Amino acid sequence: MRIVIAEDLVLLREGMVRLLTETGHDVVAAVGTAAALLDAVDEHRPDLSVIDVRLPPGFRDEGLRAALRIRAADPDAKVLIVSQYVERAYAADLLADGRGGVGYLLKDRVTALDDFLDAVDRVAAGGTAMDPEVVRQLFARSRDHGLDALTAREREVLGLMAQGLSNSAICAALVLAPVSVEKHITNIFAKLDLPPAADAHRRVRAVLTYLNAA
Repeated sequence: MRIVIAEDLVLLREGMVRLLTETGHDVVAAVGTAAALLDAVDEHRPDLSVIDVRLPPGFRDEGLRAALRIRAADPDAKVLIVSQYVERAYAADLLADGRGGVGYLLKDRVTALDDFLDAVDRVAAGGTAMDPEVVRQLFARSRDHGLDALTAREREVLGLMAQGLSNSAICAALVLAPVSVEKHITNIFAKLDLPPAADAHRRVRAVLTYLNAA
């Protein structure tokens, strides 16, 4: 997989480069500013961009705005955002088009190497990867868009879907039989009024529903 990294902290940037390289990926560019990120993506057309939200010169949302520009220019571009804090609007903005291929991890999760590498693979494959803490805070503030109709267990399942877990992984996490998980997901789609479509697409739309409600 060809990857571009945008992270202003040199130690973290070099750590990600080393980890991704050692696990068989090709880091085609590692930069420290939003402007350099845009240039690198334009030059290399990577399979995935890993982007810090706050980049020089302002250290506010330069990385996020660059990610949104990348997605606007290429709807198939895959981006994995990393941030020090939970900032709900960022996740919602990135998922607003409902296409998937996006992720949002807290930087603490980046140091959990297996979680980080799993998120890289999920997002590059067109799925979503949301940090569990992001999911927890989003659910805590969601009050409409049909979410009130979900049972506690259905909300748990939707939360794990938002993290990017497969049905089998949800089974393991909640100690449920596959048929039970499938039933919960079917109920979620019905209660959120998501019409029949490809399962992957409906999963993204279900996640988007509660992000927009947050």
